[in-house]
Amino acid sequence: MTKQEEKQRLRRVVRGLEERLSPRYLELSGQAIAARLLAMPEYQAAGTVFCFAGAGREVDTRPILENALARRKTLCLPLCTSPGQMELRQVTALEQLVPGAFGIPAPPADSPLIQIDDVDFAILPCVTCDRSGRRLGRGGGFYDRFLSHYRGGSVLLCRERLIREEIPVEPHDCPVPWVLTERGLYEDGVPARLG
Repeated sequence: MTKQEEKQRLRRVVRGLEERLSPRYLELSGQAIAARLLAMPEYQAAGTVFCFAGAGREVDTRPILENALARRKTLCLPLCTSPGQMELRQVTALEQLVPGAFGIPAPPADSPLIQIDDVDFAILPCVTCDRSGRRLGRGGGFYDRFLSHYRGGSVLLCRERLIREEIPVEPHDCPVPWVLTERGLYEDGVPARLG
């Protein structure tokens, strides 16, 4: 089995697990993850924050987005421009978001472009990951391309029940130093701030 086939198989397995999670668990775990993220000193100190807009059964990032705007941080979200390519575009209100690629809320195409080097802290999605920050995304390569150029602080948001021990990786896959679940923060696979 190739790495690509392993990844597709794992995506199917995790999506099946995710579909069986109760709405109550999704809500409570999402609230706990958002609260823990907002308490991270790295987030609090950041002037420019890059974050995804949680869609479907992903972690609801609205509390994070709202907090960033309320604290007058420069907030940017991904705008998918072509297969595997995204730009970081600034929003100043969540009402600016429009349905983008894959139905995911995205900034309008005429919103200000933010350079990757201007981002202080990045909050990233995954289908699943391990505690060492090896992530499995949806397969488009958007975030791997971002991570290959990004040098600031970054964290993966993942529900504890979707964490896997074995993530198939390829040379282009970029690990993320922090993984945040509803139980706490892992840094390079080690519990950093749990409880």
